[in-house]
Amino acid sequence: MFAFFDTLRKATRRAVLMPLAALALAACDPSALTTIGSGAGGPRIDTSQPIPVALLVPRGSGQASDDLLARNLENAARLAMRDLNGVEIDLRVYGTAGNAQTAASQAALAVNDGARIILGPLYAEAANAAGVAVAPQGVNVLAFSNNTTIAGGNVFVLGATFDNTAGRLVNYAASQGRNRIVIVHAQDVSGQLGRNAIQQAISRSSATLVGTVDYPLSQQGVVDSVPRVKAAVDSGAADSVFLTTTSSSALPLLSQLLPEAGVSPSSTQFIGLARWDIPPQTLDLPGVQGGWFALPDPARSAAFRRQYEGAYGSAPHPLAGLAFDGIAAIGALASQGRSNALTGAALTQGAGFQGANGVFRLRPDGTNQRGLAVATIRDNKVVVVSPAPNGFGGAGF
Repeated sequence: MFAFFDTLRKATRRAVLMPLAALALAACDPSALTTIGSGAGGPRIDTSQPIPVALLVPRGSGQASDDLLARNLENAARLAMRDLNGVEIDLRVYGTAGNAQTAASQAALAVNDGARIILGPLYAEAANAAGVAVAPQGVNVLAFSNNTTIAGGNVFVLGATFDNTAGRLVNYAASQGRNRIVIVHAQDVSGQLGRNAIQQAISRSSATLVGTVDYPLSQQGVVDSVPRVKAAVDSGAADSVFLTTTSSSALPLLSQLLPEAGVSPSSTQFIGLARWDIPPQTLDLPGVQGGWFALPDPARSAAFRRQYEGAYGSAPHPLAGLAFDGIAAIGALASQGRSNALTGAALTQGAGFQGANGVFRLRPDGTNQRGLAVATIRDNKVVVVSPAPNGFGGAGF
């Protein structure tokens, strides 16, 4: 297990570079994205004509994984176009090479070509750059990023966010009487953002934060944190431990060492900010049995997967559904026949939209809210303990 952690820790370190880059770029021009998008801003359209939509994908970076994702995003977008109830989309695809400068120039080109809204790009730095490039033309960007530091103005993020997941899980924990929470997180950017999201969710709920334990992102750092977690649980009379880590980082180690140190899952509820069913091997870890985590609506996700496989002969990339969601939202708004269908005011309608993985809506601050289920692991299998909501305002929100 230790060797497993060491190998995957390297991938985790690479993964957190994107938020760091986004923070740096967002700081370059903090006023550039504040004039449109969150209010009524956005171009007018003629819904009786095909709606020009630009799709920015990470094609051309030289990375096979980016090209695969680019194909999946385009496939999912075209799949959504089949079910728009008479709305026609003129979809034009632009490659960003996963690069911010290229994303900005391609976004500007797309608008010059007539695009009235932009879907993508994926990486936070590229999405931020695209938003800056087309802000003067009043064009909104539905980025595939989950990095909320770039959200706002004319940039909306479609990716699942820490805030959304933390809120769902904290509220569920409180409803089950598990309301005294210790947060355990890495000291890296991702860990700190996860900690902040959980803290904010707790502050908005009936739960209480009774302790926070951080650790360096290293094997020894995780090992050394375990006695401190045990002390925080005991001193705060905690009944829940909320872990921000993923199955490709410290989860295998923490889920083994915490029970060995006396933080028993039978008396202390383990909660995960990340998906604990990915990869599937995670389900076999003894320490995650009985833990809670959030996931998209399983029924809708399965239906999208079957639809995609039927059309393209292979399973969709986990992020492909974001392109489907963007087209679905555009189609739902345009079907109402209003010329302001792509303005910020329309995009942030309270009723939201039905997407590939369930109901979602865009917020005026550029973030999103998604209907999530809460699941646990029993006998190495995923069991839903609180279903995803079908709409906004009910249980789960």
